[in-house]
Amino acid sequence: MKKKLIVGNWKMNGSLAANESLVQALRAGLSGGAACSVALAAPAPYLAQLQALCAGSCIEIAAQDVSQHEAGAYTGEVAAAMLRDFGVRYVLVGHSERRQFHGENDAAVAEKAQRALAAGITPIVCVGETLAEREAGQTEAVVRRQLAAVIHVNGRCISEVVVAYEPVWAIGTGKTATPAQAQEVHAALRAQLAAATVHAGAVRLLYGGSMNAANAAQLLAEADIDGGLVGGASLKAPDFLSIIAAAH
Repeated sequence: MKKKLIVGNWKMNGSLAANESLVQALRAGLSGGAACSVALAAPAPYLAQLQALCAGSCIEIAAQDVSQHEAGAYTGEVAAAMLRDFGVRYVLVGHSERRQFHGENDAAVAEKAQRALAAGITPIVCVGETLAEREAGQTEAVVRRQLAAVIHVNGRCISEVVVAYEPVWAIGTGKTATPAQAQEVHAALRAQLAAATVHAGAVRLLYGGSMNAANAAQLLAEADIDGGLVGGASLKAPDFLSIIAAAH
């Protein structure tokens, strides 16, 4: 049986002092280990610090983005091989904020996933609909289109990715999809994966969208929700530890 996965996405937050305090508190809370897999996605400048802080613990390292290019004249971008040098285990690709503010399209997200896989890093492919798309009844069509691009480029390797469903209307708004709403989308994604690989059941599907200490247990109890991509709550050690405890 696959272990659930809880990933804390710090977004553009943190400092050397705050990061050390947070990770020390998490390590203390997880000193006996965790029933699920745990990872922290930090801004790129802090990956080296995170590598040192998490050494010898059950906490794995995630990056928040990766270049779709292998190397070259791409000032400001970070290659998958560079992330690997810092012990990065996972990388977010296609987060809604990247799609919205940096114009990333489905093709670019698929290429980023491909670069990560080639470097031995597991991409966490983010998919999700806006409020307008949900109200128009387009939720399933949108997430299926976003995932289809990644399946098309990565083929049989699709069983090696993690997929995170994050309804855009629920990110940082305090609004959350109900467990039933989230499960409905996760089931559709699982069915889409099943059409692409016989290993669909092994792919971890995460829910991201204002998961917190109060709602985590209900969301994680759904059949096709295999973990969470946690934003704001991951910056507070007690809250993040509560979510991890719910993912047994």
